[in-house]
Amino acid sequence: MDQEQRQLIKKYLDIFLRRKKMVITFFLLGVVGGLGLYLKTPKVYQCTSLIKYQRQQVNPTAMSPDDVGSRTQEVVATVSQQITSRSSLEAMIKEFDLYADMRASLPMEDVVDVMREKHIEIKQERGDIFNVSYQGGDPKKVLRVTNAIAAKFIEENLRYREERASETSVYIQDELRMAKEALDKKEAVMRDYKLQYYNEMPAQLTNNMTRLNALQEQYQNNQVSAQDLERTKVMVQEQISLREELLAQQLRGMGAAPVVPGAQQPTGILAQITQLRTELQNLQARYTDKHPEVRRVKKQLEELEAGQKPAMGQNGETTAEDGAVKDGQNQPYIDPQIEQLKQQLGNLEFNIERLKQERVEIKKEIEQYQKWVEVTPIREAEWAALTRDYEQLHQRYQELVGQSLLAESAHSLEKHQKGSQFKIVDPAHFPEKPFKPDFKKIMLIAVGLGLGVGGGLALGLELLGTSFKDPVEIETYLGIPIVCAIPNIYTKPELKKRKIWQICWGGLLFVSVTLIVVATGYFWKQGMIIL
Repeated sequence: MDQEQRQLIKKYLDIFLRRKKMVITFFLLGVVGGLGLYLKTPKVYQCTSLIKYQRQQVNPTAMSPDDVGSRTQEVVATVSQQITSRSSLEAMIKEFDLYADMRASLPMEDVVDVMREKHIEIKQERGDIFNVSYQGGDPKKVLRVTNAIAAKFIEENLRYREERASETSVYIQDELRMAKEALDKKEAVMRDYKLQYYNEMPAQLTNNMTRLNALQEQYQNNQVSAQDLERTKVMVQEQISLREELLAQQLRGMGAAPVVPGAQQPTGILAQITQLRTELQNLQARYTDKHPEVRRVKKQLEELEAGQKPAMGQNGETTAEDGAVKDGQNQPYIDPQIEQLKQQLGNLEFNIERLKQERVEIKKEIEQYQKWVEVTPIREAEWAALTRDYEQLHQRYQELVGQSLLAESAHSLEKHQKGSQFKIVDPAHFPEKPFKPDFKKIMLIAVGLGLGVGGGLALGLELLGTSFKDPVEIETYLGIPIVCAIPNIYTKPELKKRKIWQICWGGLLFVSVTLIVVATGYFWKQGMIIL
């Protein structure tokens, strides 16, 4: 430390020693003022309750009042707004008879604002834990109000969550009902369209094509069968003509009666021979001579002709059959083979007509199926336009069904208090000392203020004074060196007077300090001062 610094320190010490009475006086005044301020200031007590937000652990769902990623701060803020609402705080003020003096002079709205803004504090500490504090002049009421606010958190949270879960469930049910109505309406339109155009729908195209091909093939087969029957009909007609012509020639040669259809059938060998010859001609027209049927008929015909020759006499006598023929020369003669052929011809005509009718019906069916196949692309486009939003409606309905189940589950959880809720970890305790004013803090400020005022005033007086307090000041002012400095020389009366003054000052200082200490102790014992 150099010489200048030592001189500066010495200068301030000299100032303090010269003005020590002033500094001590202001110090004591600061202490007294601090005590007075502390005693005069109303005592404010504060209680704090530690609350934890416990998230639900049973079957958490998307329909729970806890939004995905929701933070505790948001939940606390929401419930805090409900608790600090005017209706809630007003009920609490009346229940615990708070702010009686203030209510006498101010409207309830202002009292509620004071309580909300100045006396209630909700602060998040860490994670899911936060503090609820309340300040007031009566420690018992402060304790009760703090615990009531903490209980309100649990009560309001449960009520809020249950209401929200119920509202969510009702909203989902309304959405589900509207979605079901829209889906039912769409399905009804689709059902009516399907019923109206069932055979023209794209789903029936494969069946329609298969049936159409089968009908076309059936139509072709019918035509082939009809053509075969027509050819057979022509052949039968030719056989009838040939047979009638042959019989007419034979009967003319024998003098028999003409053949008349529908008359009584003749009997005898000649009729059998005629029938076999006609049958042989028909078979030879269709088959070769080596065919078994041709050979069989030839053999029968040869046997009948061989048996016919011995039966005729050498004198030209005729047999009973010939006599019968001669007897029937004037009677109509019917050939059984012709009758059989005509019956066959009738059957052919019947079958031809039947096939013709079948072709008409088949053609109608073909035209119908062709019409269905042709309009299938149109129906496909109409169906696509009709069902364009059906999948979205159906998917939305399924989602709402799932959400409805989840909402009901969440509502049930809230009813059984299994959802996220607040839990009081540390309830409020009776406040042993006031939250404010702080005795130590007030006294420290008062002492500091007293010393500051006293020291500042002493320094100011020294700076404003025109007398020299140090030889260096004289040297600086005169510009000449000082040989020696002689202090004040007091006379005996002056010394005696100074001594009496010092004794009085010391006694006054002692009494003041004693009174301050005694008063402080008294107020402390009375509970008016709480350290």
